[in-house]
Amino acid sequence: MTEYDLLNLNYRSLDEAREDMSRLLGERAKNESLPQALYNDPFLFRVDMDEVFMKQWLFAGMTCEVPKAGSYMTVEIGQNPVLIVRDRDGEVRAFHNVCRHRGSRICKASKGKTANLTCPYHQWTYDLKGSLIYTGSAMGENFDMSQHGLKPVHCRTAGGFIYICLAEGEPPEIDEYLQALETYMEPYDMENAKVAVESILEEKANWKLVIENNRECYHCSGSHPELLRTLLEWDDTTDPRATPEFKAQYERQAQEWDNECIPHEHIEFGLRNRIVRMPLKDGTEVMTMDGKAGCKKLMGRIENRQLGSMRILHLPNSWNHMQSDHVIVFQVLPVSAQKTLVITKWLVHKDAVEGEDYDPERLRHVWDATNRQDRELAEQNQRGINSAGYVPGPYSESYEFGVINFLDWYSETVLREFGVPPASVPRQAHG
Repeated sequence: MTEYDLLNLNYRSLDEAREDMSRLLGERAKNESLPQALYNDPFLFRVDMDEVFMKQWLFAGMTCEVPKAGSYMTVEIGQNPVLIVRDRDGEVRAFHNVCRHRGSRICKASKGKTANLTCPYHQWTYDLKGSLIYTGSAMGENFDMSQHGLKPVHCRTAGGFIYICLAEGEPPEIDEYLQALETYMEPYDMENAKVAVESILEEKANWKLVIENNRECYHCSGSHPELLRTLLEWDDTTDPRATPEFKAQYERQAQEWDNECIPHEHIEFGLRNRIVRMPLKDGTEVMTMDGKAGCKKLMGRIENRQLGSMRILHLPNSWNHMQSDHVIVFQVLPVSAQKTLVITKWLVHKDAVEGEDYDPERLRHVWDATNRQDRELAEQNQRGINSAGYVPGPYSESYEFGVINFLDWYSETVLREFGVPPASVPRQAHG
């Protein structure tokens, strides 16, 4: 078999993978984990990347990470390097981080600042709006530079969050969620925040297992002693496990939030996005080991240290905890069928001084431990799923409804791209 035949075989296999995925998702048992291949098959992973990560809005970073004109950051979506930069008008833009000459990556660093964007290969130079402004004399007088600007990537910002979408055509609708996010994030003034500390974990597990693990706390009591010093396990006030004592605590704190004009009403947008403010354990302030302040300076206009945690979900790749004196954002980036990066950033007020206002190790301790524990859980989950003994198992509708919702969203999203009507996809309401 020639190399050409192997190439064609790969293409045929990818087409077959799409057919297999359509069948597996269409036939999957309601409220059960997915068939094995959807967690470990490289071709089905490629379909995930094509139909989910190349077409959906993805959390890419925070606007405070590109604070001034020329500030940039880079992110890798599969094999697609993306460049995010703030232009001289203050707008945050995104481009494919690919030179229009011969395709070299332009910005190699994860973050930086530059007057213009210059490719290191042949010094083709672009301004901060992506227009090609210099090629030297090699291309001749008749070369039309206006036709060779950087290829843009859809980019939207709200409440300090940056979302990108690599879709070639129109991206999915997201306006309603972004408007709500802007309102709910207003008290935090994230433009005047900074990243205090960051971690990157490589997990040997499929990205869906990483998200599934996050979407339930059924495992928390057996795995997360540090987290449960402050976190209440239930998901919101409608959680069937929520106690009368918790509901009373919520009502007391909700009155305080109302007095300070802090939004807290539970809102959701389909199964993709939800925002809910939840108290932490009574008497605690933030997610530190003792539940006390993580930073002396509060975020934005916040005055009440017992603000609880505002939880923000954005599928397919982010969950977040907004607290009174620092916020924690999480980003999930698939690498391969059984490898995923989980990036965590702790943000504080931009004027907070390390060593004086906050201790990075104290700030990160709880979630560093929790992330390591979750990595172990996801990796052991993956190893078991790879076994010949694996068969899909049942989810608890009361403890794992968040997982059910995620897989419903995932199935519906992929099948819609395959032309299958959403009404035929199983749905599960929030508990």
